[in-house]
Amino acid sequence: MTLDEKVQCLSTNPSVPRLGVQGTEHVEGLHGLALGGPAEWDSKTKAPQPTTQFPQAYGLGETWDTDLLQRVAEAEGYETRFAYQKYGRGGLVVRAPNADLARDPRWGRTEESYGEDPFLTGSLTVAFVKGLQGTHEKYWQTASLMKHFLANSNEDGRTYTSSDFDERLWREYYSVPFRMGILQGGSRAYMAAYNKVNGIPAMVHPMLKDITVNEWGQNGIICTDGGAFQLLLSDHHYYEDKFLGAAATIKAGVNQFLDEYTEAVYGALANGYLTEAEIDEVLKGDFRVMLKLGMLDNAEDNPYANIGKDTDEDPWNSDKHKALALEATQKSIVLLKNDPKAKLLPLNQKKLTKIAIIGPRADEVLLDWYSGTPPYTISALEGIKAKVGDSVELLVAKNNADGKAAKIAAEADVALIFIGNHATCNAGWAQCPVPSEGKEAVDRQSLTSEYEDLVKVVYAANPKTVVCLISSFPYAINWTQENVPAIVHMTQNSQELGTALADVLFGNYNPAGRLTQTWVKDINDLPDLMDYNIRNGRTYMYAEKDPLYAFGHGLSYTDFKYSKLQVSENTLKSDQTISVSITVQNTGNYDGEEVVQLYIKHLNSKVTRPQQALKAFQRVFIKKETSKEITLTLNANDLRYWDVAKQAFVLEPERIQILVGKASDNIQLKKTITVKTL
Repeated sequence: MTLDEKVQCLSTNPSVPRLGVQGTEHVEGLHGLALGGPAEWDSKTKAPQPTTQFPQAYGLGETWDTDLLQRVAEAEGYETRFAYQKYGRGGLVVRAPNADLARDPRWGRTEESYGEDPFLTGSLTVAFVKGLQGTHEKYWQTASLMKHFLANSNEDGRTYTSSDFDERLWREYYSVPFRMGILQGGSRAYMAAYNKVNGIPAMVHPMLKDITVNEWGQNGIICTDGGAFQLLLSDHHYYEDKFLGAAATIKAGVNQFLDEYTEAVYGALANGYLTEAEIDEVLKGDFRVMLKLGMLDNAEDNPYANIGKDTDEDPWNSDKHKALALEATQKSIVLLKNDPKAKLLPLNQKKLTKIAIIGPRADEVLLDWYSGTPPYTISALEGIKAKVGDSVELLVAKNNADGKAAKIAAEADVALIFIGNHATCNAGWAQCPVPSEGKEAVDRQSLTSEYEDLVKVVYAANPKTVVCLISSFPYAINWTQENVPAIVHMTQNSQELGTALADVLFGNYNPAGRLTQTWVKDINDLPDLMDYNIRNGRTYMYAEKDPLYAFGHGLSYTDFKYSKLQVSENTLKSDQTISVSITVQNTGNYDGEEVVQLYIKHLNSKVTRPQQALKAFQRVFIKKETSKEITLTLNANDLRYWDVAKQAFVLEPERIQILVGKASDNIQLKKTITVKTL
């Protein structure tokens, strides 16, 4: 390769036409391949290409189902290969999953994260990576490029602010999902974040090479975020000129730029800041990924090479992918409240003659910035219409103009209110006119729903009211929780939104989604947004005030009883695992799923530990009036803390309490065991 060819390969397309080397570009895929959507991904000069659209990542997280996420990602990866090889659209490096932790609900990109807990987010990240890349020993279906490394959870000022925290939080919290994605998932690509980490811009931080490469074995693509290279000078003011910036970026391990860089790289070479050998070294990572994707050979043993060439059916039109979108959406729905005295949900269609359908989110499926274009969408109103047919009259009002919402609520047997944020704020880039809304480049200024007054009006007219909160993040819906008998939550984007929601409301599907983030009662219950030290009262692990809804919260139409907590060993030793088994009995009247959650409490650690920390979980289906023995695995390595002096994870001899239950605030069984070091 010539020097010019090498410099060209520092882009997101490492192709060398003269040598017949074909690289591949990036595509977006947080919750479905994006070849269209509001951001017009790959469709500014072409017609949007429909692809299957699943719930937002935040909703996928609320499934607590690693098997499901792997299947969703596998389907997305298949569609990515299909579109690339049949239609020449997109690329095979998928910018997903987002492994950032949602430490604060004000973060504008909360919708992109799986949640606030490192173990849960890491487990779901591993599943998504595996699904995208496939199970073949030699080749990948697509390459999973995780984002954004590291501690990128504020939008306001993200291009110049610094995320500051100690070394233990770096190792034990913020980096955990990325580490798991690399070591357990097999991802060999990630995107460096815009922000600084402890005063150093992430894209030139020593952590890229010293830790991800040298410790974790990351040997593929490390890319900048869009426009991030220019920000080294314009926003961070970190270098005197772009030549020094380009040299530092490549020396840090970056091998793909997402903005203009060529003049800066040539200048760095001319000034002696950078050598061609240093470019050679980082480019190896690009081509390792291309090799895994099968771009550099025509081997017959590549099982993904014929995708799109061996069938005429577009996968996004297949019953299989439609069914998977529906399943993912059903599993993502969280029943926040269902007053046992009111017994409002599930709705009994046979006893209803009129239903009031009220609110701005009733008859739309909103797409976000990273959405693609779905082949179809089903709104809540459409899903309910299909469910009840002509047997029930639907009275519809978008708002209470001229008192219409109150009027139809009073006439109806039950009132269903559909509220929540607009996924793109219904405004231009970096604009969110509504204070409680947020998105990329804009953090939320409020956690209070602007629609709660509408809820009050409707509830006053008809106490049989159900609130359906379709939102990308938590809200402090205190009045609604105190007064309205039933509340469900789900996220935006799914093409099957309406069918799934109707299935839950009418009892055709028993909800079992669980929250992946603490929903606080008041914005003042949160530390300052830029306080990255989560020990100062942030997340369920360190929260000082009671939440509106706790991490792991979610109800069911049936009841589950926990009993018989047993452990395979009463002593857990270094590098060992023990089995923790419990019996879960479905004592209610519906078949349903329970999400069994195992937390750990350190009883006598010599360092500061969380109040409790999730270490295992399992979503399991149990028929009514039956029991199942659930076995969870507790790994001693997951109990280690980062010893700053030893620069290593260390297991300390101590006593720990195993907590098993339905949510972080709903522990059913406890057992104390001993941890010993060998």
